[in-house]
Amino acid sequence: MFKRALISVSNKDGIVGFAKQLNKLGIKIISTGNTARLLKQNKINVTLASEITKFPEMLDGRLKSIHPNIFAGILADRKSKKHMDELKKLKINPIDLVVINFYPFEDAIKMNYKEAHQKIAMENIDIGGPSLVRAAAKNHENVLVVVDKNDYNSVIEKIKGRKITGDDRKNLAAKAFSCTARYDSIINSYFNALAKNQFPEILNLTFKKIQNLRYGENPHQSASFYQDDIISESCVSTSRQLQGKGLSFNNILDVNAAFEMVKDFERPSAAVVKHTNPSGVASASAIEEAYRKAHETDPKSAFGCVVALNRNCNVRTARLMKPLFIEAVICPKFDKDALKVLNEKKNLRLLESGAIKKSQVEYDLKKVCGGILMQTDYYPEISRKGLKVVSKRKPTKEEINSLIFAWKVNKHVKSNSIVLAKGDVTVGIGAGQMSRVDAVKLAIMKSEGKSQGSVMSSDAFFPFRDGVDEAAEAGITAIIQPGGSIRDKEVIAVANERNIAMVFTGIRLFRH
Repeated sequence: MFKRALISVSNKDGIVGFAKQLNKLGIKIISTGNTARLLKQNKINVTLASEITKFPEMLDGRLKSIHPNIFAGILADRKSKKHMDELKKLKINPIDLVVINFYPFEDAIKMNYKEAHQKIAMENIDIGGPSLVRAAAKNHENVLVVVDKNDYNSVIEKIKGRKITGDDRKNLAAKAFSCTARYDSIINSYFNALAKNQFPEILNLTFKKIQNLRYGENPHQSASFYQDDIISESCVSTSRQLQGKGLSFNNILDVNAAFEMVKDFERPSAAVVKHTNPSGVASASAIEEAYRKAHETDPKSAFGCVVALNRNCNVRTARLMKPLFIEAVICPKFDKDALKVLNEKKNLRLLESGAIKKSQVEYDLKKVCGGILMQTDYYPEISRKGLKVVSKRKPTKEEINSLIFAWKVNKHVKSNSIVLAKGDVTVGIGAGQMSRVDAVKLAIMKSEGKSQGSVMSSDAFFPFRDGVDEAAEAGITAIIQPGGSIRDKEVIAVANERNIAMVFTGIRLFRH
């Protein structure tokens, strides 16, 4: 039997209609501040919390509901004679329903997470709300707690029909504790950023479910997609799907890999990805030309691929895509004419990211059995001036430009990896090999004769000379690599013998 409800909400969507229904059911409403004013304006009977506490709201609203007259009414075990006798002695009425949502701390810092005005952030840290929710959730057998406006209608209908079950109470309590945990985790992350705790002793993470997936990597695995709470860049998690079948687990991984790749390039660029590795990447003066060249790197492997563009998809690019089997395309925006063309491929998933934004500091998390690995997801930029020429022959300007392009692609290819490029176009990619020389051989094989006159990027040093020998035989003219092998002198000597220009970056690009 519900007699009293406490309502105090920051997000007031739907609360007036909900409160009117409670009034009609004879349930007395206790409320605070702006919520109480809104309900009164809508002719809903409300008792102010200050009338219950016998104490005024204080400290600019920082203190409103934290009082024994409120918390005892929520926490009392109705089955305990001692508890109920104490309430009666102190003239405290039980509260049966608690409806709360919190100050919008997340919104206060979201627009500029790093530099959010600290005073605004601090004033949006809710104290009373989470305390009330935790109290109600703890006593869920006696008190119904509602933290989600999407539950208002179902809760009202069940109260009307007296159909509130024990499972309903547990489910709402679980949601309530998830809400408080998430709220505290976001605040914790904000303070870690303020304190510059790059790797805190305790890592609290919170993610919100975007959708359930049909299955995981394989049909026998279940899966869901969760989104980070604070996102400061455009990415697969924030993209908007315009058409096509629902994204699969593997689609999401591939879309992420492809889009993060093209975000690295200033010029119009396209990436064609299979199983998180690129089959082709290209930059050009126009996005349709970049896509055409990226696809032509390895058209056989591109069957069933995911495509990412760092410019809007225009009708010329759409027409190039239309005859091909592509799983998904992500780009900032699809032009209207492009959509008309691609709408004919009903199963093709189209995702818009909005204007491309990149974050300065991101973290990469990897799950292992029993734990999580966390690292900064940052790679230094390289330029002509930052390259160390170690060979007798210096690379030409054209070779340097191509080497830097290949190096940028190489950052996104699974190790051991080799990328061959001519100009701003990949011609062959060797990914995920156990030995470096095999990665070289695979990239050359994938180039199908286009390796002649190309440059090569290696994600790590050459442990032996054999990789450079293979490159020389394939007509590769310049190599970019980190250096650091005990056999660097031997490797450089081979480059000099073969008239290959070689530069060191000092930056390893392993990606596991």
